[in-house]
Amino acid sequence: MRKSAFQDNILRLLRNEIQYELERGPPKEPVTKFNSFTIDDRPGEQWITLKRKFARNEEIKVEATMFDGSVPSPVSGDITKDNVQLHITLIVNISKGNGNVLEIMCSAWPDSIEITKLFTRTSEKMPAQAYVGPDFKELDDELQDSLYEFLDARGINDEMSAFLHEYMKNKDRTEYIKWMGIVKSYIEKK
Repeated sequence: MRKSAFQDNILRLLRNEIQYELERGPPKEPVTKFNSFTIDDRPGEQWITLKRKFARNEEIKVEATMFDGSVPSPVSGDITKDNVQLHITLIVNISKGNGNVLEIMCSAWPDSIEITKLFTRTSEKMPAQAYVGPDFKELDDELQDSLYEFLDARGINDEMSAFLHEYMKNKDRTEYIKWMGIVKSYIEKK
């Protein structure tokens, strides 16, 4: 008898939370394009992939996480839900078909992209002790600026960062509602 009451309580709470989330604002259908990038949403995963061709021979792939960190908003030192800047990690791969890949690690903030690491690798798996170059901030300022321009020309810029933050808010909501439905179905099974 206790087990049934416990399960009924969990199911009631899950139904209420799902209904609340859907009434608060149902998730939007995810878009499949951003500028010249196509988007692979990968439902049930914490990553999405954006792809495009650039110029004659470049293949660009951007893998983006759902929100994976936060820092206090510059406006206030208080850390509450409403005054933090959420962080998204981007892994940018640019290949030219010769087997080598330029890989650029970035942080996507609500209104800006920040390069954190830059290295080259073969399209094969990297060796465990591969040299990946210095920290990006240690590079010459003019070189840093040029690399930001390089990414911007390929559509990886502050506009993409703002887009990804909106996209991931919706994905987070969609995944949360789906997750609650899966848990509810599991508990309902006899």
